[in-house]
Amino acid sequence: MTIGLVAYDLGKNKQEETIVSHPIPTTRASYHFTTPDKWKNDPQKPIYFDGKYHYYYLYNGDYPKGNGTEWRHATSTDLVHWTDEGVAIPKYTNRNGDPWSGSVVVDDTNTAGFGKGAIVAILTQPSADGGKQEQYLWYSTNRGKTFKSYSDAPIMPNPGTEDFRDPKVIWDDQSHKWVMTLAEGTKIGFYESNNLKDWHYTSGFNTVNIGIVECPDLYLLRADDGKLKWVLGASANGKATGKPNTYAYWTGEFNGKEFTPDHIEPHWLDYGFDWYGAVTFEDGEVSDKYNHRYALAWMNNWDYAHNTPTLKEGFNGTDSIVRQIKLKQDGDQSYSLVSQPIEALNKLISSKNSVQQIKVNGSTTLDMTGDTYQLEADISWSDIKNVGLRLRESKDTTRHVDVGIYVEGQYAYVNRASIGQPDKSKRYLESKAPFDVKKKKVHLKILVDKTSIEVFIDDGKVVISNEIFPEMNDKGITLFTEGGTAIFTNVVIKHFNKV
Repeated sequence: MTIGLVAYDLGKNKQEETIVSHPIPTTRASYHFTTPDKWKNDPQKPIYFDGKYHYYYLYNGDYPKGNGTEWRHATSTDLVHWTDEGVAIPKYTNRNGDPWSGSVVVDDTNTAGFGKGAIVAILTQPSADGGKQEQYLWYSTNRGKTFKSYSDAPIMPNPGTEDFRDPKVIWDDQSHKWVMTLAEGTKIGFYESNNLKDWHYTSGFNTVNIGIVECPDLYLLRADDGKLKWVLGASANGKATGKPNTYAYWTGEFNGKEFTPDHIEPHWLDYGFDWYGAVTFEDGEVSDKYNHRYALAWMNNWDYAHNTPTLKEGFNGTDSIVRQIKLKQDGDQSYSLVSQPIEALNKLISSKNSVQQIKVNGSTTLDMTGDTYQLEADISWSDIKNVGLRLRESKDTTRHVDVGIYVEGQYAYVNRASIGQPDKSKRYLESKAPFDVKKKKVHLKILVDKTSIEVFIDDGKVVISNEIFPEMNDKGITLFTEGGTAIFTNVVIKHFNKV
Protein backbone atom coordinates (compact mmCIF):
# COMPACT_ATOMS: atom_id res chain seq x y z
CA MET A 1 0.00 0.00 0.00
CA THR A 2 1.20 3.53 -0.71
CA ILE A 3 0.23 7.07 0.17
CA GLY A 4 -0.01 9.59 -2.66
CA LEU A 5 1.34 13.06 -1.82
CA VAL A 6 1.13 16.21 -3.95
CA ALA A 7 4.31 18.34 -4.11
CA TYR A 8 4.02 22.02 -5.06
CA ASP A 9 6.76 23.95 -6.88
CA LEU A 10 5.77 27.55 -5.96
CA GLY A 11 8.74 29.08 -7.76
CA LYS A 12 7.33 28.01 -11.12
CA ASN A 13 3.82 29.00 -10.11
CA LYS A 14 2.46 25.57 -10.97
CA GLN A 15 1.97 22.29 -9.25
CA GLU A 16 3.60 19.03 -10.18
CA GLU A 17 2.09 15.85 -8.86
CA THR A 18 4.59 13.41 -7.42
CA ILE A 19 3.74 10.05 -5.93
CA VAL A 20 5.85 9.40 -2.86
CA SER A 21 5.72 5.82 -1.70
CA HIS A 22 5.50 5.14 2.04
CA PRO A 23 4.84 1.58 3.13
CA ILE A 24 2.01 1.27 5.62
CA PRO A 25 2.39 -1.41 8.30
CA THR A 26 -0.04 -4.21 7.55
CA THR A 27 -1.34 -7.18 9.47
CA ARG A 28 -2.00 -9.16 6.30
CA ALA A 29 0.05 -12.35 6.22
CA SER A 30 3.04 -12.40 3.87
CA TYR A 31 2.88 -16.03 2.74
CA HIS A 32 -0.37 -17.45 4.16
CA PHE A 33 -3.64 -17.44 2.24
CA THR A 34 -5.95 -14.65 3.40
CA THR A 35 -9.40 -13.60 2.26
CA PRO A 36 -9.20 -10.61 -0.11
CA ASP A 37 -11.66 -8.77 2.12
CA LYS A 38 -14.37 -9.22 4.76
CA TRP A 39 -14.52 -12.78 6.17
CA LYS A 40 -13.53 -16.37 5.55
CA ASN A 41 -13.77 -19.51 7.63
CA ASP A 42 -14.02 -23.19 6.58
CA PRO A 43 -11.82 -24.40 3.72
CA GLN A 44 -13.40 -26.84 1.28
CA LYS A 45 -11.21 -29.69 0.03
CA PRO A 46 -9.16 -28.42 -2.96
CA ILE A 47 -9.26 -30.42 -6.18
CA TYR A 48 -6.77 -30.51 -9.05
CA PHE A 49 -7.74 -30.11 -12.70
CA ASP A 50 -6.62 -28.15 -15.75
CA GLY A 51 -3.14 -27.90 -14.24
CA LYS A 52 -4.26 -26.03 -11.12
CA TYR A 53 -5.53 -26.55 -7.62
CA HIS A 54 -9.05 -25.18 -7.24
CA TYR A 55 -9.87 -24.10 -3.74
CA TYR A 56 -13.30 -23.05 -2.45
CA TYR A 57 -13.89 -21.54 0.98
CA LEU A 58 -16.72 -20.07 3.02
CA TYR A 59 -16.82 -16.32 2.47
CA ASN A 60 -19.08 -13.54 3.77
CA GLY A 61 -18.92 -10.37 1.70
CA ASP A 62 -21.32 -8.59 4.09
CA TYR A 63 -19.15 -9.08 7.19
CA PRO A 64 -19.25 -7.79 9.89
CA LYS A 65 -22.79 -6.38 9.58
CA GLY A 66 -24.48 -9.02 7.40
CA ASN A 67 -24.79 -12.79 7.80
CA GLY A 68 -24.53 -15.77 5.51
CA THR A 69 -21.67 -17.51 3.72
CA GLU A 70 -21.04 -18.34 0.08
CA TRP A 71 -18.34 -20.27 -1.76
CA ARG A 72 -15.47 -18.13 -3.01
CA HIS A 73 -12.95 -19.62 -5.41
CA ALA A 74 -9.15 -19.35 -5.70
CA THR A 75 -6.63 -21.20 -7.87
CA SER A 76 -2.95 -22.03 -7.53
CA THR A 77 -0.27 -24.02 -9.31
CA ASP A 78 2.01 -24.35 -6.28
CA LEU A 79 -0.27 -24.03 -3.18
CA VAL A 80 1.60 -20.86 -2.16
CA HIS A 81 0.62 -18.26 -4.76
CA TRP A 82 -3.15 -17.88 -5.18
CA THR A 83 -5.36 -16.14 -7.73
CA ASP A 84 -8.80 -14.96 -6.64
CA GLU A 85 -11.54 -16.26 -8.96
CA GLY A 86 -14.52 -14.64 -7.26
CA VAL A 87 -17.70 -16.16 -5.84
CA ALA A 88 -18.65 -19.50 -7.37
CA ILE A 89 -21.76 -20.31 -5.29
CA PRO A 90 -23.54 -17.15 -4.10
CA LYS A 91 -25.65 -17.03 -0.98
CA TYR A 92 -29.41 -16.70 -0.76
CA THR A 93 -29.99 -17.59 -4.41
CA ASN A 94 -32.53 -20.31 -3.68
CA ARG A 95 -35.13 -20.91 -1.01
CA ASN A 96 -32.72 -22.88 1.18
CA GLY A 97 -30.56 -20.06 2.43
CA ASP A 98 -26.78 -19.86 2.28
CA PRO A 99 -24.32 -22.64 1.32
CA TRP A 100 -22.28 -24.08 4.17
CA SER A 101 -19.44 -26.60 4.14
CA GLY A 102 -19.29 -29.62 1.87
CA SER A 103 -16.95 -30.89 -0.81
CA VAL A 104 -16.39 -30.97 -4.56
CA VAL A 105 -15.45 -33.83 -6.87
CA VAL A 106 -14.65 -34.11 -10.57
CA ASP A 107 -17.16 -36.49 -12.14
CA ASP A 108 -14.85 -37.84 -14.86
CA THR A 109 -17.16 -40.68 -15.92
CA ASN A 110 -20.45 -38.74 -15.82
CA THR A 111 -21.99 -40.78 -13.02
CA ALA A 112 -24.31 -37.88 -12.14
CA GLY A 113 -25.43 -37.12 -15.68
CA PHE A 114 -24.14 -33.55 -15.94
CA GLY A 115 -21.45 -34.49 -18.47
CA LYS A 116 -17.95 -35.94 -18.27
CA GLY A 117 -15.69 -33.73 -16.19
CA ALA A 118 -18.52 -31.85 -14.51
CA ILE A 119 -17.62 -30.48 -11.09
CA VAL A 120 -20.14 -31.59 -8.47
CA ALA A 121 -20.47 -29.94 -5.07
CA ILE A 122 -22.48 -31.52 -2.28
CA LEU A 123 -22.97 -29.18 0.65
CA THR A 124 -25.13 -28.37 3.62
CA GLN A 125 -27.80 -25.69 3.54
CA PRO A 126 -30.37 -24.71 6.17
CA SER A 127 -33.48 -25.84 4.34
CA ALA A 128 -36.63 -23.80 3.83
CA ASP A 129 -38.32 -26.55 5.84
CA GLY A 130 -37.58 -25.04 9.25
CA GLY A 131 -33.87 -24.42 8.72
CA LYS A 132 -32.94 -28.08 9.14
CA GLN A 133 -29.44 -29.05 8.09
CA GLU A 134 -29.81 -30.96 4.82
CA GLN A 135 -27.56 -31.84 1.88
CA TYR A 136 -27.93 -30.23 -1.53
CA LEU A 137 -26.22 -30.74 -4.87
CA TRP A 138 -24.74 -27.99 -7.00
CA TYR A 139 -22.90 -28.62 -10.27
CA SER A 140 -20.59 -26.76 -12.64
CA THR A 141 -20.22 -27.31 -16.37
CA ASN A 142 -17.75 -24.43 -16.85
CA ARG A 143 -14.79 -25.99 -15.04
CA GLY A 144 -15.72 -24.83 -11.56
CA LYS A 145 -16.14 -21.11 -12.26
CA THR A 146 -19.83 -21.04 -11.30
CA PHE A 147 -22.30 -23.60 -10.02
CA LYS A 148 -26.00 -24.24 -10.59
CA SER A 149 -28.42 -25.58 -8.00
CA TYR A 150 -29.62 -29.05 -8.97
CA SER A 151 -32.83 -28.87 -6.97
CA ASP A 152 -34.58 -26.93 -4.23
CA ALA A 153 -35.26 -30.32 -2.65
CA PRO A 154 -32.42 -31.92 -0.68
CA ILE A 155 -30.69 -34.98 -2.07
CA MET A 156 -30.29 -36.03 1.58
CA PRO A 157 -33.22 -34.92 3.79
CA ASN A 158 -32.61 -34.50 7.49
CA PRO A 159 -33.49 -37.77 9.26
CA GLY A 160 -34.53 -35.99 12.46
CA THR A 161 -31.21 -34.98 14.00
CA GLU A 162 -30.00 -31.51 14.97
CA ASP A 163 -26.50 -31.95 13.49
CA PHE A 164 -26.43 -33.28 9.95
CA ARG A 165 -23.77 -31.46 7.95
CA ASP A 166 -20.40 -31.08 6.23
CA PRO A 167 -20.50 -33.89 3.64
CA LYS A 168 -17.11 -35.09 2.44
CA VAL A 169 -17.26 -37.16 -0.76
CA ILE A 170 -14.56 -39.41 -2.22
CA TRP A 171 -14.42 -42.03 -4.96
CA ASP A 172 -13.51 -45.39 -3.40
CA ASP A 173 -11.37 -47.30 -5.90
CA GLN A 174 -11.72 -50.50 -3.91
CA SER A 175 -15.53 -50.64 -3.91
CA HIS A 176 -16.02 -48.61 -7.12
CA LYS A 177 -18.54 -46.15 -5.73
CA TRP A 178 -18.87 -42.73 -4.17
CA VAL A 179 -18.50 -42.68 -0.39
CA MET A 180 -19.55 -39.85 1.90
CA THR A 181 -18.74 -39.05 5.51
CA LEU A 182 -21.17 -36.76 7.33
CA ALA A 183 -20.97 -34.98 10.69
CA GLU A 184 -23.90 -36.07 12.87
CA GLY A 185 -23.33 -34.75 16.37
CA THR A 186 -20.75 -36.99 18.03
CA LYS A 187 -21.10 -39.56 15.24
CA ILE A 188 -19.61 -39.71 11.75
CA GLY A 189 -22.07 -41.26 9.32
CA PHE A 190 -21.05 -43.25 6.22
CA TYR A 191 -23.07 -43.24 2.99
CA GLU A 192 -22.68 -44.72 -0.50
CA SER A 193 -23.86 -43.72 -3.96
CA ASN A 194 -23.37 -44.63 -7.62
CA ASN A 195 -24.54 -41.31 -9.04
CA LEU A 196 -23.90 -38.58 -6.43
CA LYS A 197 -27.65 -37.98 -6.18
CA ASP A 198 -29.04 -41.04 -4.39
CA TRP A 199 -27.33 -41.84 -1.11
CA HIS A 200 -27.73 -44.80 1.23
CA TYR A 201 -26.62 -45.03 4.85
CA THR A 202 -24.17 -47.86 5.56
CA SER A 203 -22.85 -47.31 9.11
CA GLY A 204 -21.77 -44.84 11.78
CA PHE A 205 -18.62 -44.27 13.80
CA ASN A 206 -19.23 -42.96 17.32
CA THR A 207 -16.59 -40.69 18.82
CA VAL A 208 -15.94 -40.41 22.56
CA ASN A 209 -15.18 -37.31 24.66
CA ILE A 210 -14.30 -34.95 21.80
CA GLY A 211 -17.56 -33.02 21.56
CA ILE A 212 -19.53 -32.29 18.41
CA VAL A 213 -17.55 -33.27 15.30
CA GLU A 214 -17.44 -31.23 12.11
CA CYS A 215 -15.88 -31.42 8.65
CA PRO A 216 -15.20 -35.19 8.57
CA ASP A 217 -12.52 -36.64 6.31
CA LEU A 218 -11.71 -40.12 4.91
CA TYR A 219 -8.76 -41.21 2.79
CA LEU A 220 -6.28 -44.01 2.12
CA LEU A 221 -2.52 -43.67 2.66
CA ARG A 222 0.45 -45.99 2.34
CA ALA A 223 2.53 -46.04 5.50
CA ASP A 224 6.32 -46.11 5.49
CA ASP A 225 6.19 -49.88 6.12
CA GLY A 226 4.29 -50.32 2.84
CA LYS A 227 0.89 -51.03 4.38
CA LEU A 228 -2.21 -49.24 3.11
CA LYS A 229 -4.27 -47.76 5.93
CA TRP A 230 -7.49 -45.79 6.00
CA VAL A 231 -7.53 -42.53 7.95
CA LEU A 232 -10.74 -41.05 9.35
CA GLY A 233 -10.54 -37.45 10.52
CA ALA A 234 -12.79 -34.69 11.85
CA SER A 235 -12.58 -31.29 13.46
CA ALA A 236 -13.37 -31.88 17.11
CA ASN A 237 -13.31 -30.28 20.53
CA GLY A 238 -11.34 -32.12 23.18
CA LYS A 239 -11.08 -29.14 25.55
CA ALA A 240 -13.21 -30.80 28.23
CA THR A 241 -10.61 -33.57 28.62
CA GLY A 242 -7.52 -31.43 28.08
CA LYS A 243 -7.20 -32.34 24.40
CA PRO A 244 -6.95 -30.00 21.40
CA ASN A 245 -9.75 -28.25 19.55
CA THR A 246 -8.40 -29.09 16.10
CA TYR A 247 -8.29 -32.15 13.80
CA ALA A 248 -8.74 -35.56 15.44
CA TYR A 249 -7.99 -38.68 13.40
CA TRP A 250 -8.02 -42.45 13.61
CA THR A 251 -6.18 -45.01 11.51
CA GLY A 252 -7.93 -48.27 10.71
CA GLU A 253 -9.70 -50.32 8.07
CA PHE A 254 -12.64 -49.41 5.83
CA ASN A 255 -14.49 -52.12 3.90
CA GLY A 256 -16.60 -49.77 1.82
CA LYS A 257 -19.34 -49.63 4.42
CA GLU A 258 -17.83 -49.56 7.93
CA PHE A 259 -14.72 -48.07 9.49
CA THR A 260 -12.89 -50.10 12.15
CA PRO A 261 -10.31 -48.04 14.08
CA ASP A 262 -6.98 -49.35 15.30
CA HIS A 263 -7.61 -47.46 18.57
CA ILE A 264 -10.66 -45.66 19.97
CA GLU A 265 -8.57 -42.78 21.30
CA PRO A 266 -7.79 -40.35 18.45
CA HIS A 267 -4.52 -38.82 17.41
CA TRP A 268 -4.38 -35.07 16.78
CA LEU A 269 -2.89 -33.44 13.69
CA ASP A 270 -2.30 -30.17 15.55
CA TYR A 271 -2.01 -29.17 19.22
CA GLY A 272 -2.48 -25.44 18.77
CA PHE A 273 -5.51 -23.23 19.32
CA ASP A 274 -5.98 -22.18 15.70
CA TRP A 275 -6.12 -25.08 13.24
CA TYR A 276 -9.81 -25.80 12.67
CA GLY A 277 -12.10 -26.91 9.84
CA ALA A 278 -9.11 -28.73 8.32
CA VAL A 279 -9.21 -30.53 4.98
CA THR A 280 -6.79 -32.94 3.37
CA PHE A 281 -6.47 -33.46 -0.36
CA GLU A 282 -4.51 -35.32 -3.02
CA ASP A 283 -1.33 -34.17 -4.70
CA GLY A 284 -2.63 -33.65 -8.23
CA GLU A 285 0.79 -33.77 -9.85
CA VAL A 286 1.85 -37.32 -8.92
CA SER A 287 0.58 -40.70 -10.07
CA ASP A 288 0.95 -42.32 -6.62
CA LYS A 289 -1.85 -40.66 -4.65
CA TYR A 290 -1.32 -42.89 -1.60
CA ASN A 291 2.26 -41.85 -0.75
CA HIS A 292 1.30 -38.50 0.76
CA ARG A 293 -1.44 -35.85 0.92
CA TYR A 294 -1.74 -32.18 1.64
CA ALA A 295 -3.59 -30.49 4.49
CA LEU A 296 -4.64 -26.97 5.44
CA ALA A 297 -6.97 -25.39 8.00
CA TRP A 298 -8.63 -22.16 9.06
CA MET A 299 -6.35 -20.33 11.51
CA ASN A 300 -8.90 -19.17 14.04
CA ASN A 301 -11.01 -20.38 16.94
CA TRP A 302 -14.76 -19.89 17.40
CA ASP A 303 -14.19 -18.78 21.01
CA TYR A 304 -12.61 -15.53 19.76
CA ALA A 305 -13.20 -15.63 16.00
CA HIS A 306 -14.09 -11.94 15.64
CA ASN A 307 -11.36 -10.53 17.86
CA THR A 308 -8.67 -9.69 15.33
CA PRO A 309 -6.81 -6.46 14.54
CA THR A 310 -6.93 -7.33 10.83
CA LEU A 311 -10.50 -6.01 10.91
CA LYS A 312 -9.00 -2.50 10.87
CA GLU A 313 -7.73 -3.38 7.38
CA GLY A 314 -11.07 -4.74 6.26
CA PHE A 315 -10.60 -8.48 6.48
CA ASN A 316 -10.78 -11.39 8.91
CA GLY A 317 -9.65 -14.77 7.68
CA THR A 318 -6.31 -16.55 7.35
CA ASP A 319 -5.41 -20.15 6.53
CA SER A 320 -2.50 -22.21 7.74
CA ILE A 321 0.26 -23.02 5.31
CA VAL A 322 -0.36 -26.12 3.22
CA ARG A 323 1.39 -29.10 4.77
CA GLN A 324 2.47 -32.38 3.27
CA ILE A 325 1.30 -35.28 5.43
CA LYS A 326 2.57 -38.85 5.45
CA LEU A 327 1.69 -41.95 7.46
CA LYS A 328 4.38 -43.58 9.60
CA GLN A 329 4.43 -46.70 11.71
CA ASP A 330 5.15 -46.09 15.37
CA GLY A 331 7.26 -48.40 17.47
CA ASP A 332 4.17 -49.84 19.15
CA GLN A 333 2.72 -51.07 15.82
CA SER A 334 0.31 -48.16 15.59
CA TYR A 335 0.33 -45.50 12.88
CA SER A 336 0.37 -41.74 12.96
CA LEU A 337 0.53 -38.82 10.53
CA VAL A 338 3.58 -36.60 10.25
CA SER A 339 3.54 -33.12 8.75
CA GLN A 340 6.07 -30.93 6.99
CA PRO A 341 5.77 -27.53 5.29
CA ILE A 342 5.53 -27.97 1.53
CA GLU A 343 8.73 -27.55 -0.49
CA ALA A 344 7.18 -24.77 -2.60
CA LEU A 345 7.72 -22.35 0.30
CA ASN A 346 11.43 -22.40 -0.55
CA LYS A 347 10.59 -20.33 -3.63
CA LEU A 348 9.99 -17.43 -1.27
CA ILE A 349 13.43 -17.41 0.34
CA SER A 350 15.05 -13.98 0.04
CA SER A 351 18.03 -14.51 2.35
CA LYS A 352 19.44 -16.84 5.00
CA ASN A 353 21.14 -16.46 8.36
CA SER A 354 22.79 -19.26 10.26
CA VAL A 355 24.57 -20.09 13.49
CA GLN A 356 26.47 -23.36 13.57
CA GLN A 357 26.56 -23.76 17.35
CA ILE A 358 25.91 -21.68 20.44
CA LYS A 359 25.88 -22.62 24.12
CA VAL A 360 23.14 -20.92 26.12
CA ASN A 361 22.73 -20.63 29.89
CA GLY A 362 20.17 -17.94 30.54
CA SER A 363 19.47 -16.03 27.34
CA THR A 364 21.28 -15.00 24.18
CA THR A 365 19.76 -12.57 21.70
CA LEU A 366 20.82 -13.18 18.11
CA ASP A 367 22.00 -10.32 15.91
CA MET A 368 19.45 -11.34 13.27
CA THR A 369 15.78 -10.34 13.20
CA GLY A 370 12.68 -11.01 11.17
CA ASP A 371 8.90 -11.16 10.98
CA THR A 372 8.32 -13.62 8.11
CA TYR A 373 10.63 -16.61 8.07
CA GLN A 374 11.26 -20.28 8.74
CA LEU A 375 13.64 -21.06 11.60
CA GLU A 376 15.18 -24.48 12.19
CA ALA A 377 17.30 -25.51 15.15
CA ASP A 378 18.58 -28.59 16.93
CA ILE A 379 18.62 -28.25 20.71
CA SER A 380 20.23 -30.66 23.17
CA TRP A 381 20.67 -30.65 26.94
CA SER A 382 21.66 -32.89 29.83
CA ASP A 383 19.92 -31.38 32.86
CA ILE A 384 17.54 -28.48 32.41
CA LYS A 385 14.10 -27.17 33.41
CA ASN A 386 13.02 -25.23 30.33
CA VAL A 387 14.55 -24.40 26.95
CA GLY A 388 13.40 -22.60 23.83
CA LEU A 389 13.21 -19.43 21.76
CA ARG A 390 11.54 -16.06 22.18
CA LEU A 391 10.34 -14.83 18.79
CA ARG A 392 8.87 -11.56 17.51
CA GLU A 393 10.50 -10.05 20.59
CA SER A 394 10.36 -6.32 21.33
CA LYS A 395 13.57 -4.38 21.89
CA ASP A 396 12.74 -3.98 25.56
CA THR A 397 12.10 -7.80 25.71
CA THR A 398 8.64 -7.37 27.27
CA ARG A 399 6.75 -8.70 24.24
CA HIS A 400 7.44 -12.09 22.63
CA VAL A 401 5.99 -15.49 21.76
CA ASP A 402 7.82 -18.43 23.34
CA VAL A 403 8.45 -21.83 21.73
CA GLY A 404 10.16 -24.60 23.60
CA ILE A 405 10.30 -27.73 25.70
CA TYR A 406 9.28 -27.59 29.33
CA VAL A 407 11.36 -30.54 30.50
CA GLU A 408 10.04 -30.45 34.05
CA GLY A 409 6.46 -30.75 32.76
CA GLN A 410 7.32 -33.15 29.90
CA TYR A 411 5.67 -31.14 27.13
CA ALA A 412 6.40 -28.96 24.14
CA TYR A 413 4.66 -25.61 24.03
CA VAL A 414 3.89 -22.34 22.32
CA ASN A 415 3.17 -19.57 24.82
CA ARG A 416 1.60 -16.33 23.56
CA ALA A 417 0.88 -14.72 26.94
CA SER A 418 3.46 -11.97 26.36
CA ILE A 419 2.40 -10.98 22.86
CA GLY A 420 -0.69 -9.55 21.21
CA GLN A 421 -3.16 -12.37 20.66
CA PRO A 422 -6.93 -12.78 20.23
CA ASP A 423 -7.95 -14.42 23.50
CA LYS A 424 -9.01 -11.69 25.89
CA SER A 425 -10.31 -14.27 28.36
CA LYS A 426 -6.71 -15.41 29.00
CA ARG A 427 -7.76 -19.06 28.78
CA TYR A 428 -5.85 -19.86 25.61
CA LEU A 429 -2.37 -18.61 26.28
CA GLU A 430 -0.19 -21.73 26.15
CA SER A 431 -0.59 -24.66 23.75
CA LYS A 432 0.91 -27.90 25.02
CA ALA A 433 1.79 -31.23 23.42
CA PRO A 434 3.27 -34.35 25.06
CA PHE A 435 7.02 -34.65 24.64
CA ASP A 436 9.42 -37.48 25.52
CA VAL A 437 12.03 -35.59 27.53
CA LYS A 438 14.20 -38.72 27.92
CA LYS A 439 15.59 -37.98 24.46
CA LYS A 440 17.18 -34.78 25.84
CA LYS A 441 17.09 -33.23 22.38
CA VAL A 442 14.63 -31.75 19.91
CA HIS A 443 14.51 -30.50 16.35
CA LEU A 444 12.28 -27.47 15.80
CA LYS A 445 11.04 -26.08 12.50
CA ILE A 446 9.13 -22.85 13.11
CA LEU A 447 7.12 -20.87 10.55
CA VAL A 448 6.59 -17.24 11.56
CA ASP A 449 4.37 -14.78 9.69
CA LYS A 450 2.81 -11.40 10.46
CA THR A 451 -0.01 -12.90 12.54
CA SER A 452 0.78 -16.59 13.02
CA ILE A 453 3.25 -19.17 14.23
CA GLU A 454 3.37 -22.86 13.27
CA VAL A 455 5.82 -25.16 15.04
CA PHE A 456 6.84 -28.56 13.62
CA ILE A 457 8.47 -30.68 16.32
CA ASP A 458 11.00 -33.39 15.46
CA ASP A 459 9.80 -35.18 12.31
CA GLY A 460 6.49 -33.29 12.34
CA LYS A 461 4.51 -35.83 14.31
CA VAL A 462 3.55 -32.93 16.57
CA VAL A 463 2.58 -29.51 15.23
CA ILE A 464 1.35 -26.45 17.14
CA SER A 465 -0.39 -23.65 15.21
CA ASN A 466 -1.48 -20.38 16.79
CA GLU A 467 -2.55 -16.89 15.86
CA ILE A 468 -0.40 -14.11 17.26
CA PHE A 469 -0.65 -10.34 16.79
CA PRO A 470 2.76 -8.83 17.54
CA GLU A 471 3.54 -5.18 17.06
CA MET A 472 4.98 -4.68 13.60
CA ASN A 473 8.45 -3.60 14.73
CA ASP A 474 8.91 -6.48 17.18
CA LYS A 475 11.30 -8.77 15.31
CA GLY A 476 13.86 -9.99 17.85
CA ILE A 477 15.03 -13.61 18.26
CA THR A 478 16.37 -14.82 21.63
CA LEU A 479 17.52 -18.27 22.69
CA PHE A 480 16.90 -19.08 26.34
CA THR A 481 17.19 -21.71 29.05
CA GLU A 482 16.03 -22.05 32.64
CA GLY A 483 17.79 -24.25 35.17
CA GLY A 484 20.68 -25.38 33.02
CA THR A 485 22.65 -25.18 29.79
CA ALA A 486 21.55 -26.16 26.28
CA ILE A 487 23.42 -26.41 22.99
CA PHE A 488 21.71 -24.86 19.96
CA THR A 489 23.17 -26.19 16.70
CA ASN A 490 22.36 -25.80 13.00
CA VAL A 491 20.28 -22.67 13.59
CA VAL A 492 19.11 -21.60 10.13
CA ILE A 493 16.71 -18.74 9.40
CA LYS A 494 15.22 -18.49 5.90
CA HIS A 495 13.63 -15.10 5.38
CA PHE A 496 10.60 -15.13 3.09
CA ASN A 497 9.46 -12.65 0.50
CA LYS A 498 5.80 -11.68 0.39
CA VAL A 499 3.79 -13.75 -2.11
